[in-house]
Amino acid sequence: QVQLVESGGGLVQPGGSLRLSCAASGSIFSISTMAWYRQAPGKQRELVAAITSGGSTNYADSVHGRFTISRDNTKNTVYLQMNSLKPEDTAVYYCNGWVRITRQGRENNYWGQGTQVTVSS
Repeated sequence: QVQLVESGGGLVQPGGSLRLSCAASGSIFSISTMAWYRQAPGKQRELVAAITSGGSTNYADSVHGRFTISRDNTKNTVYLQMNSLKPEDTAVYYCNGWVRITRQGRENNYWGQGTQVTVSS
């Protein structure tokens, strides 16, 4: 069984910063792409940022230049540094990862439970 557990959400004022973490645990052989998604009330879940095992990244246009995704492969952990936060960044943020539990097995997709980020004065 694989679990992804997010932490670091909370309430922050516009212009402030937060750092989200997501740790994967369980029977893990490897993790390829890890990503952060978000879902605001009444909206569809959207990709915020993704990072491959080799460190290649991509970002949604709305967060490019403000958010930075990174990972520590030794800890099976992905981070999202969020700077210059705006009220429109308010959402539940979800961690996502493609995990292989054995060398020969296929990858399966896993989601975390989500962490609330609220940007408000």
